[in-house]
This record gives sequence, C-alpha cells and structure tokens, in this order.
Amino acid sequence: MQEATGSPALTFRLVSKVYDVSPVASRFALRDVSFDITPGQKVAIVGRSGSGKSTLLHLAAGIDVPTQGEVLMRGHNLAALSERDRTLLRRREIGLVFQFFYLLPHLSVWENVALPELIAGGRVSKFKARVSLLLEEVGLLDRAEDNIQELSGGEMQRVAICRALVRKPRLLLADEPTGNLDDSNSGLVMNLMLKLASQEGNTLVYVTHSAELAGLADEVWKLQSGVLKKS
Repeated sequence: MQEATGSPALTFRLVSKVYDVSPVASRFALRDVSFDITPGQKVAIVGRSGSGKSTLLHLAAGIDVPTQGEVLMRGHNLAALSERDRTLLRRREIGLVFQFFYLLPHLSVWENVALPELIAGGRVSKFKARVSLLLEEVGLLDRAEDNIQELSGGEMQRVAICRALVRKPRLLLADEPTGNLDDSNSGLVMNLMLKLASQEGNTLVYVTHSAELAGLADEVWKLQSGVLKKS
C-alpha cells in the first residue's frame, strides 16, 4: 500500500456505527464522528461505559468497518480493503494494547513480546535485539526468560506494551490500558507508554476513565452517547 504523502495518521469522516439490537431496533454506537490526528500526536478519549470508545478504537484498527462514513489511515480508506488486507495492515502498521493484557500464559516474557514477529514469519536474528531493547526500556530485561504468570499486573501490561511496539507500528491504540491496575501502577504504565510512543514516533490514541491520565495527552476528547466532543 503506497503511502499518501502528507496525510494525517488517522482520519474519521462522518463515521457512524449502528448495531442491530433486535429485528426491529438498532443502536448508534457512534454518530457522525469526524477528526484528523497528525503523525506523532497523542490523543486521550474519555467517556462513560457504552459511550462508543471501544467501538472507535476497533474502527481505527480496521477490526470493524463503519456503517456510514470513512476511516482513513494515512489517506487510505480501511473499508475499501479486504478483511485479509486490513489484517495485514494492522499487523504491520498498528500496535494494540488492551485492559486485560491478552498475554499467552505458556510463553515466556521474551516470547510474548516477540509473538507478532513470530506470527509474521520474521527471523529471530532480525528482531532479537529489538525485543531486548524494549524490555530494557520498561525495566524487565532481567525477567525475559520468566514465565508470564510470574509477573504482577503492572509488569504484564509493560510486556503488552512492548509486544504492541515490537514491529515499530505507526499507530498505537490503547483501550483502557490501566483499567486493570492500581493507582501506582497506572501512573507508571501510562508514563512508560507515553515515553515509548514519543521515542518511537508513534501516533497514540488511548481510552481512559481517568481524567488525570487523560491530561497527559496532547488533546483530550470526550465521547457522549456516540457523539465526539473535542475540548
């Protein structure tokens, strides 16, 4: 996919997402959402549960497609791609961080971070140093051979962030990345993620319930009943 020169990192153009809740009723998860996010920008999205935050991230990642409107990554319409091509684009260009980590318990810390490269068929010699560098950045290089189940929640989320960054994605999407952590680990993990995103030059969009953690972003946007309000 050839990059559109000078394009925003992520664009929504009048995006709506409607779910059928019964044969005769439907519900708007998002309604006419429009924005541009520039490369390297950090945006926090806040809102109550059910306001459409996760739906927005799923559309941004190409996991789902809008009912109406367009989602564009660097000028390319994600809905115009096949499901296979969206999957390949997501593996190559997008890093995902989730509230519940989704690490594989039978793998080591190192193997969990390396997993996206292994799935893509990469050679260990090509990404070995990259995995070690990321683990060193988050203070877990000495735990590389440990089983993932030996880690605390905060350590697991640090591993998940490394996994999301291992293939050097342009766009990093995080859905409540501190929602399963206590206050002290929440601040540590969020600051690490912001630091790494800045070092790597990632565009970052993250969802959070915390006004304090949202305030660390360049901009804070609010979703209310599927309608986006920029502050």
